[in-house]
Amino acid sequence: MATKAPRDDVDERATAMQVGPPATYAAGLKGVEASMVPALRGMGPTRAVKLLGSMNQEDGFDCMSCAWPDPDHRKHVEFCENGAKALTWEATPLTVPSSFWSEHSITELLGRSEYWLGQQGRLVEPVYKPVGSDHYQPIGWEDAFGIVADRLNALDSPDEAAFYTSGRTANETAFAYQLFVRAFGTNNLPDCSNMCHESTGLAMGESIGVGKSTIAYKDFAKADLIIIMGQNPGTNHPRMLTALEEAKDNGATIVAVNPLLEAGLRRFKNPQRVNGVLGHGTGLADQYLQIRLGGDGWLMKAVARRVLEAEEANPGKVLDHRFLERHCEGLPAYQQHLRELDDEHVGRATGLTTAQIDELADRYLGADRVIITWAMGLTQHKEAVPTIQEILNLLLLRGNIGKPGAGASPIRGHSNVQGDRTMGIWEQMSDSFLDALGGEFNFSPPREHGVDTVKAVQGMLEDRIKVWIALGGNMVAAVSDTEQAEAAFRRTTLNVQISTKLNRNHLTVGQEALILPTMGRSEIDLQAAGPQVVTVEDSVCAIRVSRGQVKPVSDNLLSEVSIVTRIASATLGTKVPIDWAAMEEDYDVIRDHIERVVPGFDDFNEKVHRDNGFVLPHGPRDSRTFPTPSGKAQIIVNELEVIPCPPGRLLLQTIRSHDQFNTTIYSLDDRYRGIKKGRRVIFIHPEDLLALGIADGALVDVHSEYSDGVDRVVRAFKAVGYPTARGCAAAYFPEANPLVPLDFIAEGSGTPASKSVLIRVEPSQTGLPAS
Repeated sequence: MATKAPRDDVDERATAMQVGPPATYAAGLKGVEASMVPALRGMGPTRAVKLLGSMNQEDGFDCMSCAWPDPDHRKHVEFCENGAKALTWEATPLTVPSSFWSEHSITELLGRSEYWLGQQGRLVEPVYKPVGSDHYQPIGWEDAFGIVADRLNALDSPDEAAFYTSGRTANETAFAYQLFVRAFGTNNLPDCSNMCHESTGLAMGESIGVGKSTIAYKDFAKADLIIIMGQNPGTNHPRMLTALEEAKDNGATIVAVNPLLEAGLRRFKNPQRVNGVLGHGTGLADQYLQIRLGGDGWLMKAVARRVLEAEEANPGKVLDHRFLERHCEGLPAYQQHLRELDDEHVGRATGLTTAQIDELADRYLGADRVIITWAMGLTQHKEAVPTIQEILNLLLLRGNIGKPGAGASPIRGHSNVQGDRTMGIWEQMSDSFLDALGGEFNFSPPREHGVDTVKAVQGMLEDRIKVWIALGGNMVAAVSDTEQAEAAFRRTTLNVQISTKLNRNHLTVGQEALILPTMGRSEIDLQAAGPQVVTVEDSVCAIRVSRGQVKPVSDNLLSEVSIVTRIASATLGTKVPIDWAAMEEDYDVIRDHIERVVPGFDDFNEKVHRDNGFVLPHGPRDSRTFPTPSGKAQIIVNELEVIPCPPGRLLLQTIRSHDQFNTTIYSLDDRYRGIKKGRRVIFIHPEDLLALGIADGALVDVHSEYSDGVDRVVRAFKAVGYPTARGCAAAYFPEANPLVPLDFIAEGSGTPASKSVLIRVEPSQTGLPAS
């Protein structure tokens, strides 16, 4: 395999950045070029054609990027631009040579960008950083497992270790991992869901009893109205654009609710249609509401009040009374609450006019089947949980749960983040799950709740958590308050990262550190029983089978299941009667255990090998049964605040660029927003720039203002005039993560509130020239 790294670091300063007009459509021939050119260059023609042709196909592997569901009838091409980029990033034949570790110190690598680190190639050998060393050095697998086992067993308490999980981890690995952690004696299982859809799970769980989507893929084509909130499908899950186009073909209306004007919500040029290549494509949003950050819950309340007023004017003809009487409770209190809704507060919170809200309400009232879909633009606010509950309230009023073409549709951001939670990756699993797990494996799982991601960082800062083990991910770059997060990891006694590529979390370490390289999802996983398959759960609760297609880039690589089971065996020995070797040899053994522990997985292996997957049962969706304490869906009264923003200040949201997946940076461009060769940018409405006395293109320092009085600042960002809501700004993460205080979190869920950060913007003090 190739071992030559790409060119050295590139100039990522704001001064090198080029800014052009934002795009007016998504995909098209430019999308094909952006997919295929890097794939052919990065993987080679033969490897690229084989893997792209297998991606998201029934006999292929599941995309390692987003959790968008697969249609019942697959096309020959079932990947999107960003899926192709994710594959190219993972399946590159470029590998990191052994000499790399002696040539580059950890201190030097910390000066490199996340983009440069990811460009060095695949990790193919375990490496170890001893106490006092500034270099990693190659180490054998068994020696690496021995270090992990020794350090874990030397802790005073199992709760002094935390075990993180990334959403790319397959179901079988996730189940084995949480089993090991609980057999070790702790529920410290933070995961990436803590930072994204934790608010969704809590809000929906309290409202309807299930924290997952209530629709199927085919429901998009049956909907009359689709409301897309806090979501940018053109970048974050581009295959959704096909479903939206099919809905438009069938007469659906689409409303976009987003502070930023996004190309992927305006028009879609489908490269698999003649009109998408030679014509104008398909217009998507019929109404585009550029809402003020944090105003979404107020908007839902305002629409709901108009629904109730329409019912009062036309008794018995607007609300779904039969559904409400049979399946819901809480309506009288909600009606009284909305009678007192203050229009002035709604206007200040949303930044929208009465006419705009009236138009949305009329569209909702005129539709029999409504889907409301959302992502992290809603989940990462202080009041994320009540905001999502207001979506559920609105849907429940007209029975838009549990019928074709209607429902609540949270779109997950990582390919198996939902499945990991189903498998037990959560610090707060229910007693019923723990009872079943303990019964299956004849041990007593711990019952005290563990830590989430934010609490894990706080635990490391306070020396309560000493060992960190991460099954994928780059948590130090993903979580808020970068300075605090990095300080936390430097206090650990051991940092273990199970990874495919180099990232910043490998370099932000304490006394000792290990990097354990693993196979990618596109690679064939050959075990003693033969080639293995794994499964994932998508955003609509469908379990899909994933089969690797190419030989691993190195014979030295181990699968995630192998790494987890061998660490477990080395650490636990015979303390708990679990046959880890059998699980590694044949993943059917793991699935048999899952079937007996996790509800909904009856005949798991048969459905995997015969049917290539299945859909999990879902009471609200399937039968309008709601597993809440009362057995009914809850219409919940929530008090919301109008986020204050004093004169001269803005509200900031952190966002992805188009060439990015979570903290993985594919390039320094964002063609949809007109940015090339840089990432240190802040998007601000031109009139706000004028009011602040800042020139478009000037370099600025951005300070966040929080109650603790700490001056959090990022410097030398380029201010770019952009069509966003007045009073609102946006910047890419992880570059803007230092501005988000660690304890600025969503109430109840603990998710970092990185979508409504109070900031002030000042001319830069760096002395660099603007360009």
